[in-house]
Amino acid sequence: MRVLVAVGTTSAVVGLVAACGADASDDSDPERRSFALSGRTLTVDSDDSAVELVVAGDKGARDVRVTRWFDGRTVLGKSPKVTWDMDGDRLTLRVKCSGVISNCSAKHRVVVPRGTAVDVVNRDGSVTATGFREPLKVRTADGSVRLRDVSGPLDLRSVDGSVRAVGVTSKRVSATSKDGSVRLDLAAAPDRLQARSQDGSVDIALPVTGSKGSKGSGEGGAASYRVDTETVDGGTDVTVPRDDRSPHHVSVRSADGNVTVRSAN
Repeated sequence: MRVLVAVGTTSAVVGLVAACGADASDDSDPERRSFALSGRTLTVDSDDSAVELVVAGDKGARDVRVTRWFDGRTVLGKSPKVTWDMDGDRLTLRVKCSGVISNCSAKHRVVVPRGTAVDVVNRDGSVTATGFREPLKVRTADGSVRLRDVSGPLDLRSVDGSVRAVGVTSKRVSATSKDGSVRLDLAAAPDRLQARSQDGSVDIALPVTGSKGSKGSGEGGAASYRVDTETVDGGTDVTVPRDDRSPHHVSVRSADGNVTVRSAN
């Protein structure tokens, strides 16, 4: 009888934890910490957390400033644990949450000094970034990539997640998604853009008139593009001006998804 009561009680607790999903936004008292950065590159290595990257507003800042939100609980397991550590130019963010039933949610906001190139690897979590002018490399597994107002070289890859970038003025852009779509909205004509998707569509919006950096454009300052496309089990729709001699090369491939290359203005 005691065993049955214990099992019943445990089942009730397990059900309660399962029903009450953890949400990092419920953390009203986030932790904050600064890490010294001596060089001009930063690697962010993260697990099980949403990561937001922003550029520091003050020009003289050389520290990496991190804010952490966390909410979590476990049943019949160790208490959840979150850690952060800086070794050289590598910032490591970890969330340990295990048990018969575990429910954890974490978010990190990383403020990066101006002029810093960033390389992000995030497993089981999304990455967002705003305002970067230096090279930005992002890798995610089970998480989306969202960028806005970036101008440095971009190298974006996601597995089981979509890739979105808006307000891009980068000269070189590479974006790949496996089991997810790719959408890139450019505000300036790129020198080289490469987009790949497996099990997802690709949508590229390119400036045609009044484009910054549209050297070699046609009459009236209108940008034209050298466009190469390939699809497997998908349609293709290219409506931007095309010119095989254009310095703006766009290469798009998709498997099991449509390809669209259209005008952004």
